[in-house]
Amino acid sequence: MKSLRITRPVAAAMFGLTVLTAGYAVPSSIGVIGAAQAATPSKLGDLGAFRAIAVDVAAIVDKGDLAGATKRIKDLELSWDSAEAGLKPRAAADWHVVDKAIDRALSALRESKPNAAACKQALADLIKIMDQMKGK
Repeated sequence: MKSLRITRPVAAAMFGLTVLTAGYAVPSSIGVIGAAQAATPSKLGDLGAFRAIAVDVAAIVDKGDLAGATKRIKDLELSWDSAEAGLKPRAAADWHVVDKAIDRALSALRESKPNAAACKQALADLIKIMDQMKGK
């Protein structure tokens, strides 16, 4: 079987593949690396403080206060940006995934006429991504 280049170890594990150190996958039956090892958490570490702000913003959006949510998400933006120098070198690819999700949430809330459903979805996606990083 030809090896596949895999960028998402969790996806590889779902398809019965094991990811080698170089990022190539082989059938799990070969048993080079177990699926549990392929699903190791991100090296970004604890994103709990950032997630707490995102959850808070989502609760404000749920109340219909998009202006308040826009103000509160600024706290997430500032804290994420100030932590960049410490987080990004640990796991740059993971950092970019979270960063782009934060950017989507910021953009949704900062639209000239923000759509509550789009804001809710962007925040739900952001929280999901942060959760995935915990058990990546």
